[in-house]
Parts: sequence; structure tokens; C-alpha cells
Amino acid sequence: MTIWRPDPALIRRPAYLSLADQFARAIHDGRLENGTRLPTHRRLADELHLSVQTVSRAYEELIRRGLVAGEIGRGTFVQTRKPEPVPPYLPERLGEVIDLSILKPVCETMHHDKMKQALGWLAENLPASAALSFRPNVVFPRHRAAAVEWLGHCGLETSQLNVSVTNGATAGMTVALMAAAPPGSTVAAEAIGHHTLVPLATYLGFNLEGLPIDDDGLIPDALDELCRHSDIRAVFVQPSVINPTATLMSKARRAAIVEVARRHDITIIENDVLGPLIEDRPLPLAALAPERTLYVTSFTKITVPGLRIGYLAAPDRFVAAVANRHLVSNWMATPVVAEIATKWVQDGTAMQLVEWQRAAIRKRHSIAAEVLADARFHSHAESLHIWLPLPPGRSEESFVSQARLQNVAIAPGLSFRTSEAPWAPAVRISLGSTDEAELRTGLGVVAKLLLADPEHLLLAI
Repeated sequence: MTIWRPDPALIRRPAYLSLADQFARAIHDGRLENGTRLPTHRRLADELHLSVQTVSRAYEELIRRGLVAGEIGRGTFVQTRKPEPVPPYLPERLGEVIDLSILKPVCETMHHDKMKQALGWLAENLPASAALSFRPNVVFPRHRAAAVEWLGHCGLETSQLNVSVTNGATAGMTVALMAAAPPGSTVAAEAIGHHTLVPLATYLGFNLEGLPIDDDGLIPDALDELCRHSDIRAVFVQPSVINPTATLMSKARRAAIVEVARRHDITIIENDVLGPLIEDRPLPLAALAPERTLYVTSFTKITVPGLRIGYLAAPDRFVAAVANRHLVSNWMATPVVAEIATKWVQDGTAMQLVEWQRAAIRKRHSIAAEVLADARFHSHAESLHIWLPLPPGRSEESFVSQARLQNVAIAPGLSFRTSEAPWAPAVRISLGSTDEAELRTGLGVVAKLLLADPEHLLLAI
């Protein structure tokens, strides 16, 4: 039996990625079956007149995608079992790639300088408790007071007793899900949601049900229908622009979701990491239903990425559960980083950085509107990204690969799916992850790909 081999005539630069794409298509098409042993690096390199290093990088890319597995002493084998979820962003920035895949705020030298100044201040003012204490209740009372002040900027009034300081939003989300959704329970979420939800469901042992969305976010009737026919413990929502489709949920829609949650007595987990960055937004769901909402926010996407501190506000009935689960998963937030966050909240630096970010990201949206003038995409003036539906007949995998071959990284919409329902291919493009010149260049590549013949692009790989 003849085993499929890549066609050297179809290999384009960068060769390793083009080679990996050929293998990926053969695996998806069934030309390489599960368990098939791939040629050794040396043998394939000789056959294709490539370097062993190029073949090794191609195999590493296939391993990263979860399509093959390497076994020491035996070789590399096709694996078609369900792989670990692939993050939507590049794990590292290689060479001259314009990385529009990772969601970051706009950053300039000023942000680095602010952090250096804060660390200099910290060297002179670090409390002994921040360096020497193991007890969260000794370290964090001052920080919880600052958290209450900051949550007020987010539109939420709460008590210090209801706030946990976390190592950013991911830690806050994980703790909230652990507190609200015990193993075996079910959590509802938007069908296009947070990219960590699917793996978190696997790791924490809860079931995830992706629900339909429209231009206003999660559809309340769909949540109501699920609650009436399933044992739902919580619903996870991202109502304020941080969701992949950059939707700002209306006041009426928020009220409708709260009404469904109250009627069926389910918990709401609200991810609001952009907080006060979004001007003129409705009140958080946590302000509408404080008795049942676990509210997560943080500083990393609105001030400086290195300020990995966030807040989790919980109703009285969840305070003990949140504290216990935070202890076993994180013990406590990093005190020295919390010191910087508290100083910046209290002296106004945090809000100044938010206002700067708002102006900077609006400028990035102007660039996107100019370069992608002929494209229809979803955005909000203060979102850190745009959501770009692809034209009919275009696949995400091909589109993302073609952009990558031109040294532009974008995030496939598949990474954000929480539902197996019919899917309209789309990509997420970060606007803040690089400088303006690179953003303009990267968006230009995307604009040209949108106009290209999809059949021609497929053959060019």
C-alpha cells in the first residue's frame, strides 16, 4: 500500500508551515489515517530536498495542532483523537510575524516607564506583610478597600467582605466556575465565548452548553429553554465588548437575562475585564442581580499587561466557597503586584491609563475602518479587536494559514466556539498587539486575502 506523501511542488515559504499544512489537509481528508507512522525527519527531508530542521519544525507544528504525536524511540504518528484545545494566539512570536492573534492593549514606552517607576516606589515602600506573610487576611485588607473603589468605576457597589483579589481574570474566572459549578453540573455560555471555557469544562468536570447569540448577545429565550429542560447551575456571560464578536449587550437584554436567572435560580458569572474602558455602557449584571452574580474584572487589558491583578466580587452566599477555592487553586494573589494596583487605583494612575487606552484603541479602529473599508466586520469603538466574518466558501483554517504564510497571525473563530451548532466562519483580529505601522500592514494582508480567489489560494499552498 502506498502511503501519502507531500507534494514538493506545492511547498511555499515558510516551508515548514506549508509542509505542515499539506499534512494537516491529508489528515483531515482521511488520506492519512489514525495511527499512521510518518516518515523519519531525515527520510522526508531527503525525499523533498529540504533540511532536516525544516521537517522537524513542520512536525513540531503538527504536534502543536494536536494532529500527530511523537513517541520516543518509535517515531511520529497521526492521532485523530480529540486533541487538547489550541489557543487562538501564537504561543510565541517568531521572526518577523505581525501578531494580531493575541488580545492585548495598546502599549508604548510610557507603560514600561510607569511600571519601572512603580517598582522603584515599591522598593522603598514595600510593607513587611507583602514579603513575609502567608495569610491573605493579613496582606489584603487595604487592597480590598481599593478594590471596592475600583469596582465603583465599573458600576458595581459592593463590600470589602465580598471581594477577593486574584491574579488576573483567568484566576477569577476559574475560581468563580469552581464555586458555582461542581463537577457533573452544567454551565451555559454564549455559543461564541471565552476560549478557555471548553478546556476549563474538561479540567473542572462540568458540562458546557453553548447557546445562540444575536447582535445583542446571549438570547434569553434560549437560556430559558435550556433551564426548563436541563439542570443548569450557572450561566457565563461577557456582556461588555470583550466577547469575540465585540458586542455591547443592551440594558434591556441584561435585564432579561437576570429575569431568567432569577426565575430558574441559577448563578450568573460575569466576565467584565474591560471595566471602565467602555464608556456609556449599561450597568453590569452584577449591579442588577447582586444576590446571584459572581463578577470578574482585572487590569491587564486596560492598563499594563504585567499588572496581573484582578477582583472577584461574590454574593454573600458564595464568599466562603470563593475563599476556599481561591486558596486551593492560587492560595492568594501576588502581594507585590497587588501593591502596585492599589497605589495606582488610589493615586489615579489606573484611571489615567484607562483613559489613555480608550483614546489609543479608538485610533486603531480608525485604521481598521480605513484599511478594511470594503469588508463588513463587527466591532465597538473601544474593543481591543474586531470580529471578521469570512466570505462564503472561505474556510477559517485556509484563511488563517494564508495570512500566516504572509507573516500575519490572526485568531480562528473556531477557538471561541462552545457549541457544535452550524458555524459561520470568522476570525478575530487584535488591534492593540503591535504598533500602528505593523497593524496597517497586517490589516492590508487581510484585506487582500478577502479579495483573492479562494480556489487559487488553496492551490498556492
